[in-house]
Amino acid sequence: MSDEVYKAAIPEIDPTEVEDSRILTAGKHDSFLEKVMAQSGLADPYDARDITEVIFRTMRDMMTNEAVDHVAEELHSPLMEENKDRTLYTATPLATEVEDLWQDTNPIVHFLSRVRPALNIRDTTFLFRIKQESSLPSTVEAEQVIKAVFSATKDELSPDRIQEIAEFLPGTVRQLWQEA
Repeated sequence: MSDEVYKAAIPEIDPTEVEDSRILTAGKHDSFLEKVMAQSGLADPYDARDITEVIFRTMRDMMTNEAVDHVAEELHSPLMEENKDRTLYTATPLATEVEDLWQDTNPIVHFLSRVRPALNIRDTTFLFRIKQESSLPSTVEAEQVIKAVFSATKDELSPDRIQEIAEFLPGTVRQLWQEA
């Protein structure tokens, strides 16, 4: 028998008309990951955390250790204010603040990023790395989530750090940074 016989009583639902309670609206006092989720269209804080870490890793790869340290000094906000069940932190026990994602929760990656020189990464390579390494949901564009992470990051930084980071970013990525 065909599937239609079994599903005849189920009404058609237009997915564009269904409200998703997981979708957040950006607020001035939201935590870092809530801002990333609201601006990128991500519905899962775990995805926001993981994608943020990949974006930060790629940014750090282009920066000097001194510049990375300057940024880290300003990123002391909690990832999520009201993570009462602590599962976000249990999955990545080393990350409770934005600085932890900036520094990288993987100790090997953290070490290697400190000993190698800054890389010259082109726009296309930056975008490719985000698409390949961050497991983006098919419904989210790389540029959209990059801009969301950039915006949430800029909310945490002083104008001097914002300018310092911009100097390391290539053309299109720098434009996304400035628009965020």
